Amino acid sequence: MNSAQESATSVVVALSGCSREDADAVFRALSRSFESDRASDDTPQYVSEGHATVWTATFDVSSTRNPAEPVRLAAPVTAELQGGYWAVDQMQLALAAAFDMVEEGMAAGDQEKDVQLLLNSGVHQEEI
Repeated sequence: MNSAQESATSVVVALSGCSREDADAVFRALSRSFESDRASDDTPQYVSEGHATVWTATFDVSSTRNPAEPVRLAAPVTAELQGGYWAVDQMQLALAAAFDMVEEGMAAGDQEKDVQLLLNSGVHQEEI
């Protein structure tokens, strides 16, 4: 795959405002569906306890391995997606299958868009 194709199918996902456990839950859910630059045993870690932390990963959405399934979160997670229009749309579809998702903002450019989302548990108490 050349770099133009790669950038057209890559989405950078940045997670903030959440625990490392919730960040790990989101990344694991996405890794079931898409190839990632994170190793399978790479779990988010706090760099500096008590400070705001942003965790990032890049996913290749050119093909889907497994469909996303609902995921439980302890608290809402802020997610920012950045990539080509088609790639970000594919990522949003996967996130919508795994989480209750609210789009909080979007910025569009010539080749890319940046979307801010609030993710909540995709598993509800009554489903247990």
